[in-house]
Amino acid sequence: MNRTVNRDLRRDLYAAAAAALLVVTAAVVGTGIQHRDGSLRVAWPPLLATWDPHVGPGTPAAIAVAVAVVAYGPSLAVRLPWRPLLLAAWAAAMAWTWSLALVDGWHLGVAGRLTTRNEYLQVIGRFHDIPGTLRDFTHHILLHSPGNWPAHVAGHPAGATVTFVLLDRIGLGGGAWAGAFVITVGTTAAAAVLVAVRALADERLARRAAPFLALAPGAVWMGASADAYFTAVAAWALALLALAVTGHHPRAIGLASGLLFGLTLYLSYGLTLIAVPAAAVLLLGSHRTRPLPYLLAGLAVVPAVFTALGFNWWEAYRLLVTRYYQGAGGVRPYGYWVWANLACTVFIVGPATAAGLRRTRAPRTDPAPFRLAVVVAAALLALLVADLSGMSKAETERIWLPFAMWLLPSCAFLPGPRAWLAAQAVLALLVNHLLLTYW
Repeated sequence: MNRTVNRDLRRDLYAAAAAALLVVTAAVVGTGIQHRDGSLRVAWPPLLATWDPHVGPGTPAAIAVAVAVVAYGPSLAVRLPWRPLLLAAWAAAMAWTWSLALVDGWHLGVAGRLTTRNEYLQVIGRFHDIPGTLRDFTHHILLHSPGNWPAHVAGHPAGATVTFVLLDRIGLGGGAWAGAFVITVGTTAAAAVLVAVRALADERLARRAAPFLALAPGAVWMGASADAYFTAVAAWALALLALAVTGHHPRAIGLASGLLFGLTLYLSYGLTLIAVPAAAVLLLGSHRTRPLPYLLAGLAVVPAVFTALGFNWWEAYRLLVTRYYQGAGGVRPYGYWVWANLACTVFIVGPATAAGLRRTRAPRTDPAPFRLAVVVAAALLALLVADLSGMSKAETERIWLPFAMWLLPSCAFLPGPRAWLAAQAVLALLVNHLLLTYW
């Protein structure tokens, strides 16, 4: 028995070491390419970041949260009643994300993140007439069009920008409110993933995964990036679908899931790939047909509203592809990023997930681990399709957050969770204190 345990531990460490080697290789090769011709368009390959060792007001809090989750997270995850556990996971994820964001200070880490020249808040004043602006939206996507949109506005469906316009309309305008919104909403993704894992696999595995979701290294990019908001919407769409297909109020919850899937499609073009894990959830459901009519009805609502208001999703996407190749996407080499993107993913899921993925090979005779393995594999497949598409060259440390969150539950398969949680925390703390990230 001890020999088997030791062999498995060695293999876990080999998987983590292989992930680290991928990161080192991407950094060394990327630095050489960037110094040679600047074609990567990132200052610290493979991340969009600069070398800037620093501490900030969030440093003590970040260390305290990390120590608390490592020391008490696994035991509390076992003992807490289910609903308090969900709230605790959200609270811990929020504390972790806020503290990491504040390592860079209030303005640079939170209030100023969504106000820079490429961000959504730059165009709030152009949405006085929302329907009129939506009808005209596609005329400003191309780089050389009159009044072209900033990169993130042009690069996403209009639902992303309209979210911040509506926040402004209800009195929550400016970068501070926007940053607080994406962190608060984005960190609920941890609870959403737990809900789905419990519904599709079992509660034991969800509880084992909870500390890893709360202490995810990807929190470095969750605060304060709009992709955190996208991550939460997609996560709750999948979580509600998991509840609906396992017999929990299939009509109402199926409808709610469809509404969120529709919104997801209007937040990010790349999140159409959320259909891959959604298909896996449907296949695993014992009541998969009952919620389908309500899911499809809900799914139609957001596209119908935006189409009625004048926004053409398909035309906008077609123009976005052109805009993508007009900018950095046309310069960044596919041959490097098609594998270096995976190194970026290591930063957001951490060494524990590399080891957890190695263990995600449950036999069909053990239903719960097998069902969790199917969900994790579907998320990984969606991520790989995004990678091969060539439309995700660099910056995937934030772009792939909605898929990466579903890889973290593989850590439920790991023995000795405290050591792996410590490794996750150390990675995030090092990244946030040694590098200045742009998201």
